[in-house]
Amino acid sequence: MDFLKRFKKEIFLFLSISALYFLIRLPLLSNLPMFTDEAIYLRWAQIALHDSSWRFISLTDGKQPLFVWVVMVFMKFIQDPLIAGRIVSVLSGFFTLWGLWLLSYELFKNKRVSLFTLLIYIFYPFAFVYDRMALMDGMVGTFTVWSLYFSVLLVRRSRLDIAYTLGIITGLGTLTKSTNFFSIYLLPFTLVLFNFREKPLLKRLGKWILLAGFSAGISYGMYNVLRLSPLYEMISAKNATFIYPVSEWIHHPFAMFLGNLNGLITWWFQYSTVSYLILLAVSLIFLNKFFKEKLILVLYFVLPFIALALFGKVLFPRYIFFMSLSLLPLMAWALDFIVLKIERYLSFRRSNIILPLVLLVVFLSLPGFVSYKFMMDPANAPVADSDRGQYSNGSAAGWGVKESVSFFRQQAEKGKIYVATEGTFGLMPEAMEMYFFQNKNVTVKGFWPINSFPKEVEDASKKMPTYFIFYQPQHRVIPSDFPLKLLFQVKQGNTNFYYRVYQVLPK
Repeated sequence: MDFLKRFKKEIFLFLSISALYFLIRLPLLSNLPMFTDEAIYLRWAQIALHDSSWRFISLTDGKQPLFVWVVMVFMKFIQDPLIAGRIVSVLSGFFTLWGLWLLSYELFKNKRVSLFTLLIYIFYPFAFVYDRMALMDGMVGTFTVWSLYFSVLLVRRSRLDIAYTLGIITGLGTLTKSTNFFSIYLLPFTLVLFNFREKPLLKRLGKWILLAGFSAGISYGMYNVLRLSPLYEMISAKNATFIYPVSEWIHHPFAMFLGNLNGLITWWFQYSTVSYLILLAVSLIFLNKFFKEKLILVLYFVLPFIALALFGKVLFPRYIFFMSLSLLPLMAWALDFIVLKIERYLSFRRSNIILPLVLLVVFLSLPGFVSYKFMMDPANAPVADSDRGQYSNGSAAGWGVKESVSFFRQQAEKGKIYVATEGTFGLMPEAMEMYFFQNKNVTVKGFWPINSFPKEVEDASKKMPTYFIFYQPQHRVIPSDFPLKLLFQVKQGNTNFYYRVYQVLPK
């Protein structure tokens, strides 16, 4: 009881903010169509769940397995694979939320700044998108924030327990995605916060170096678990698809830099909205206040950002999500700074909550609207153009998957059916396999390329009801000699393409 009385405000704050977070993140979780990468990751998790020999299945495509492992656990309790995967991201975002609380308080020692950081994150469109999709990037952000928090603790307190906790968190991050190695690479820059005036300097600095090395050693040790799989080398091969290796980059070091930089800045601006950019600008204008604390947050954004612009071969907005999180405490500091200035100018008491509430409404309205629009109408939401094209307005967005799953379930109740799909890896056939892998009445088979009508599908149509799913732009016009009858089609967002389900007519 004494504990409850002592921390009554903190417990109330935790419950209130947590409730607000889930109230905003959970509704209409399936309103966004299944994305291609989601289908792949979810299918991997499903296979790994039912066959222990395939626990490292993600390495077949060069992806680290931790996200797949966590989704695998949730699939045991949640029937819909898509919801199971997206719930994992929602919970990852929840841990990111409270990691930001601890980080901002450790840096600025101001509870109101920490509270503002929480609210800024909850309404941050970038976070809203990736906290609701079954992709690895939300979890990458979680480990990035917690690694940064413990890195700050390590440089300020230099304790063994902090070092091994940091090592474990960073190690788990590297088992999620290669981008979490930045948490190791950036560790020396936390020396910005090191107290070089306190004596004995060399002893304290040497202790930090040993603890930082110990932490990095734990991280690399955990990552090397992946070497147990013969597919370990696929990670490097996959990374080379998106990032130039140094041996290749050195021949054209700045050829892609300006183009990449322009694209990355544009995406970041679109997700940050004018409101958050104003707050960030205010924080940087007054950089002299909490200079070291602000500098470390800026470095954790700028250095990975520049590295990505230099080495990026194929880029997407989600690659900068994890690094953008370090800027949110800066925005929160600026909001608190503006509140203080206005309070002094108008002679308000600091206990007056009206002014902070008004300013919160002013600065959170636009980000909140963008997030709400993405939840309700993703095809027209003002998020980054590239993401809207991928997730809402293109063949990679699984418009029609829900409708076809419902239709095939009804048909399978009558007897055996055969479902052919356009594509052998990606949205199809993974989405269909995911929902029918235990249904013995449904056979799913992918085909690519489809230059002529597959004989196997033609033969199946003579034995049982047979269907064919076409969703790629390449087959916008179906050849007239294909024995198909259109059953229904679903428009792919704001495009002129359709996800179409045909019945195969037996000859």
